[in-house]
Amino acid sequence: MATVTDNNPAGTTFDTLFAGVPVMAILRGMSAERSVELASRAWDLGIECVEVPVQSEEAARVLEAVVAAGAERGKPVGAGTVTSAERLSWAVAAGAAFTVAPGLNAAVVRASATAGLPHLPGVATPTDVQAARGLGLDWLKAFPASVLGVEWFRAMRGPFPEVPFVATGGMDAGNAAAYLDAGARVVAVGSALEDPAQLSRLTDLVRERP
Repeated sequence: MATVTDNNPAGTTFDTLFAGVPVMAILRGMSAERSVELASRAWDLGIECVEVPVQSEEAARVLEAVVAAGAERGKPVGAGTVTSAERLSWAVAAGAAFTVAPGLNAAVVRASATAGLPHLPGVATPTDVQAARGLGLDWLKAFPASVLGVEWFRAMRGPFPEVPFVATGGMDAGNAAAYLDAGARVVAVGSALEDPAQLSRLTDLVRERP
């Protein structure tokens, strides 16, 4: 269990971040201004969990801007694509409240825990899931979800009924409901926040799914 730090003063957990809202927002490759705008849109919709990937120092500065905006509203913001100690250091310096990765790396898991930040690693096989659980992780990210398909989530219900999965990769307002119905607890979207045609469907998804 992660410890409480200055970045995570309330002891943020994925249970609290995802409570009652089965959607996560990922803001990748945008300017700080646009990222803050879309993060605000997500928060207005009731989406508590916002992630900004940190694949470069510039992206870490974008994360810092979104963290600052979130702090004004009492919203924790996480760092995505945390695959190394260097990226974890960027996340901590920017004030991230949690970390996310596309895969499972035990060193990153432990370093994130030491920093007091809950970690959401990517998994794609039963072996990945067992390894992540063995490291003490609860919530896991199924990636790439659109490639794994809805049947993957149904299949995982058998051996891992207690594991909450976040479906990430290729998710939008059009296919999100199918993945939730198949067993995903949360879907992670990005482009839906920018697309007016998807936004109303995303709003309905947030409101209709307890």
